[in-house]
Amino acid sequence: MEKRLLLGDEAVALGAIRAGLSGVYAYPGTPSTEITEYIQNNAPEIRSRWCTNEKTAMEAALGMSYAGKRALVCMKHVGMNVCADAFVNSAITGVKGGLVVLAADDPSMHSSQNEQDSRFYGRFAMLPIMEPSDQQEAYDMISVAFDLSESLALPVLMRVVTRLAHSRASVTIGEGRAQNALSPDSGKHWVLLPAIARRNYVSLLGKQTVMAQASENSEFNVLAMRSAQTKVPLGIIACGIGYNYVMETGTELPVLKVSQYPLPAGKIKSLASKCQEILVVEDGQPFVEESVCGLVPGVPVKGRLTGDLPRTGELTPDSVASALGYSSTAPSSADLHLAARPPQLCQGCGHRDVYTALKQVVAEYPGAKVFGDIGCYTLGALPPFQAIDSCVDMGASITMAKGAADAGVWPAVAVIGDSTFTHSGMTGLLDAVNDNACITVILSDNLTTAMTGGQDSAGTNKFEQICKGLGVEPEHVRVVVPLPKNMEEITRVIREEINYRGVSVIIPRRECIQTFRRHSKEKKQ
Repeated sequence: MEKRLLLGDEAVALGAIRAGLSGVYAYPGTPSTEITEYIQNNAPEIRSRWCTNEKTAMEAALGMSYAGKRALVCMKHVGMNVCADAFVNSAITGVKGGLVVLAADDPSMHSSQNEQDSRFYGRFAMLPIMEPSDQQEAYDMISVAFDLSESLALPVLMRVVTRLAHSRASVTIGEGRAQNALSPDSGKHWVLLPAIARRNYVSLLGKQTVMAQASENSEFNVLAMRSAQTKVPLGIIACGIGYNYVMETGTELPVLKVSQYPLPAGKIKSLASKCQEILVVEDGQPFVEESVCGLVPGVPVKGRLTGDLPRTGELTPDSVASALGYSSTAPSSADLHLAARPPQLCQGCGHRDVYTALKQVVAEYPGAKVFGDIGCYTLGALPPFQAIDSCVDMGASITMAKGAADAGVWPAVAVIGDSTFTHSGMTGLLDAVNDNACITVILSDNLTTAMTGGQDSAGTNKFEQICKGLGVEPEHVRVVVPLPKNMEEITRVIREEINYRGVSVIIPRRECIQTFRRHSKEKKQ
C-alpha cells in the first residue's frame, strides 16, 4: 500500500488503470481533461488518443466493451449532450467488458455554458450512477463501477464536479488487476432492430430492481443516526462532495450519505422516520431533492428548491453551514478588496489579429453579424474586441450563420476554431454548401485544442482538404497568417470573401502562443 497526493481527476484515472482498463476515449473539456492526460502520461500500454468528439468516444468505448475489454469514456457535462444518442442506446444493447462513462459537471459555470446535472442522463437511460464524495472514494469507486458494469452487463455513469476534480488529497493506492482477455461478444442484442430492442428494453427494466438493491447495500451509501432521540428536528441527505461539506460542520444530526444511485429508498425512508424535516445537500440541480419529496410524503424536504441552499452555483462549506444554522466565517470579496479581472486572450495570440482584422472589415457593413463558437476565441466577445454576436454550443457558429443568412442577414460570418470544427462544425459546413448559403467561415487554426491545455486537434494539417471535400470551391478556401504585419492582406481577403455570394472559408493559421512557448522550451532541453 502506498499514498499519493492526487487531483480527483487523477484519482479516477489511476483507479481505472489499476482496475484493468484497456482504453480511455475522450474529448478534452474542463474539468475532465486531466483524467485522460494522466492515463496518457502514466500508462502508455492503454489506448488513449483524443477523439474527435464525445459521440465518437462513446461509440469507440462501446466497441471495446463489445470485444470484452474495459473502457472509460470521459467528458464534461455538456459533452453528455453530444454523446446522448450512443449513451442512451448503450443501455439497450448492454455491454460485455466493463464500461464507465465519466461526466465532470461544472456547477457555477467556471468554464461552461450551463450548470447541467449529468445525473439526469443516468436516470433517463435507467443506468446506475456513482458520485464520489472525495478523492479516495473516486479512486476506490471506479473499480467498483467496472465490476458493477460487468455484473449487470450495463454501462455505469460516474459523476464528479469541478471542486472534486481539481482539488488534491492523499489517496491510498491498492493492488491492480490485469486487463480482460479479448473475447468479442456474439450476441444478437447488439443489433437494435425493433424486435431485438424491445426484448432488450424488457431486460433493462428487469434489472432496475437489482440496481436498486445494489444501492441499498452499497458501501458508498451510509446512514449514520447520530442521535439517540426517537425524533430529531432535522435529518440530512448528503450527496457526493456535499457529504464532505456536511462533515466539516461537525454536526451531530443524522446523515445519510448517498454516492450510488438509484436512490436507496429504504435508507431514505428510515431516515425520514426519525426526522421532522430533511435537508438535501447536493451539488448541481435538485435531482435528489425532487425525488425525496415523492418518497417521504408528509415530511418537509428542504434544499435548493426551497432556498435553504442557493438555487444556482456550486455548493461551498459555508453555504452548507448556513443551511444547517451555523454562521459563516468566510470573508466576502468586498472585505478582501478584490478587483475583478475578466479573462482575456493571451498576448501574442493569433486570435487577436483575426479579431482586429475582422472588426475593421465588418465595420464597413452595417448589417453584419458575427456568429462565434466554443473555444479561447469566444473571449472575442469581451473588450477590447467585442467582435462576436453569439456563442451557443460546439459547432453552432456555422449553422447559425447559415440560418441568419437564410433569413436575409448579410454579411453573415462564422468564427470557429480548429478543434471545434472537426468536433461538430463539418456537418454545418456541408449544410451550407448544399444550400449554397451566402456565409463566410473563419476557421481559426492554432494547431491545437488550446482552451483545455494544448491537446492534439483532430484536423491539424487537413482543413483545406476537408473543406474542399465538403464542396467549398477551392478558390474560396483561403489561408492567411494572423500577424500584425499581414493585416492589410488579412483584411483584403476577408473583404473579398464577404463579397462572394456563396460559401467561403478563410483559415488564419498560426500556432497557439502557449504551445509555441512549450515546444520551444522542449527543443532547448
